[in-house]
Amino acid sequence: MAKIALNGGAYTARSVIANAQRCINLYPEKNPEDAAAEYTHYPTPGLVTLTAAPNAAPVRGLYTATNGRLYAVVGRRVFYVDADWGLHQVGQLDIDAATPVRMKDNAETLVIVDGTHVGYMLDLASQTFRVIDSEAFYGAATVDYLDSFLLFNRPGTRQFYCTLSNNTVFDPLYYAQKTSAPDNLAALLVKKRELWLIGERTTEVWYNAGGAAFPFASMPGTFIEHGTCAPYSVAKDGATVIWLTRNERGQAVVMRAVGYDPQKVSTYALEAEWDGYATVSDATAYMYLSGGHVFYVLTFPTADKTWVYDCVENLWHQRAWMDAGGDLHRHRSNCHAFAYGQHVVGDFQNGRLYRLDDNVYLDSGASILRLRSFPHMGSEAKRVVYNQFIADMEVGTAGLLLADPKVQLRWSDTRGQSWGEPVQQTVGRTGAYLTTVQWRRLGLARDRVFELSWSQPYRTALNGAYVDVAVCGT
Repeated sequence: MAKIALNGGAYTARSVIANAQRCINLYPEKNPEDAAAEYTHYPTPGLVTLTAAPNAAPVRGLYTATNGRLYAVVGRRVFYVDADWGLHQVGQLDIDAATPVRMKDNAETLVIVDGTHVGYMLDLASQTFRVIDSEAFYGAATVDYLDSFLLFNRPGTRQFYCTLSNNTVFDPLYYAQKTSAPDNLAALLVKKRELWLIGERTTEVWYNAGGAAFPFASMPGTFIEHGTCAPYSVAKDGATVIWLTRNERGQAVVMRAVGYDPQKVSTYALEAEWDGYATVSDATAYMYLSGGHVFYVLTFPTADKTWVYDCVENLWHQRAWMDAGGDLHRHRSNCHAFAYGQHVVGDFQNGRLYRLDDNVYLDSGASILRLRSFPHMGSEAKRVVYNQFIADMEVGTAGLLLADPKVQLRWSDTRGQSWGEPVQQTVGRTGAYLTTVQWRRLGLARDRVFELSWSQPYRTALNGAYVDVAVCGT
C-alpha cells in the first residue's frame, strides 16, 4: 500500500497539472526524525468571543500598553479593555474609516495615528484623551519608539520626525528624510534598536547617533532595494521584519529580512495568485507566536483572502471564515495583541474581540472548513485502479457532544480541473481510537488528486494517507 505524505503547505500552481494542493485552516508542523510522518497537519485556532463594541464597527487596531492595559480602536471610538473584557470608551477619532490604526506609548502617553494629518494622545495614568495640537505634528500612518523618542512617518513624503527625548513635545527641526532613493516613505518600525525606513521601493536603516541637531543618522551599508506596496503589510517579531514588496521590476512578493538581506519567502504559486487580485496595496498583516510557531497573517481585503506564512516551518497555508452558505472569505481577524495572557484579535466587521484558541474548533460558534488536497497520483499516464484510501488521522477524540463525527473525501480525475461529489466516512466516536477511516472501490484514473475536508468541531490531526492501487495497463 502506497503512502501519500503531506510535506508542504498550500501550493496550487499556475497550472493545476503541476500541483493542485490546497491547505485551508490547517498548518503543517515538522516532526522529529523518528516520527511516523515527516509532517503532521494541525487545525488552526478557533475564535472565542470575548467582548463586542456597541458600535459594531471594524476593529482597526489593538495595542497592549507598557502598563499592561489593552486598548482597541473600533470605528471612530477608542476603548480601554479591562481584564474582564469590559469596554470603556476613552476617546474618539475625528474620521470614521475602516483603515488600520497604529499605536505606541512611551510608558506615560499612548499615541494613536490613522494615516491622516490628525494624531491623538492618551495619558495612561489619567486616561485623558486629546488631539495632538502641535504645528510640528504632520500626521502619520505608523509610529514606533526608540531610545526615548516616539517616531512617525510624514505621509506622502520621504520624511520622518520624532518627539523630544522622554517627552511628547514636537520640535519643528526634529525631522529627516530618506536620502538613498527618491521614493516616498511608506512605513517605519524599530527592530533591535534600529530604525527601519521602508519606502515605496527601497528601505534604509538608521540608528540613534546622538546628534545635537537631530538624534538619528543613516547606518552605512544597509540600503535595501525593496520597499513595500502595502504599508500595513509590514510586520515584525523579535528577530525579523517581513513585508509585501513590489520594486521597480513589478511582481508582488513577500520578503523576510535576514539581517539586512531580504529573502523571498512567497512561492511562485502564491505570487501568481496575488497577481490576479484587483489590488494588493490594501493588504494588512500581523504576527503572533503560538506553540513555537511564528505566524505572519497576511490579509487582502479587496480580494477577500487570508494567507499565513509560518516563519519556523517556512510554509504557507490559507485561513478562511465560512459563511452560512458554505462560501469562504478572509479570516475574521483584522489585528492582534497579546493581552492578559491571551492572543486577542479584532473582527474586521462587527466590533468583536476574540481569543485565538488552539483547543476550540469553531469561529465564535460558526463551522470552520478544514481542507487538505493531496499531490497528484499516477503511474506514467497508465490507468490505475484505486482499491482503497485510508486517511492517516487522529480518531476517537470528537468529544461526547458529537455522536458521529465525519470527514469527507472527494477526488479529481481531470488533474484538478473538476471534482466529483464528496463521500463521507466516520472518524470514530469518542474512545474509538482504532477506527480506520477508509474508502473502498474508488474506480480508476490516469492522474488523480484526492482531497480531504471536514467542518465539524472535533480535535484531530492529519499525517497523510495510504492508498492501495493497481496499474491495469495503458
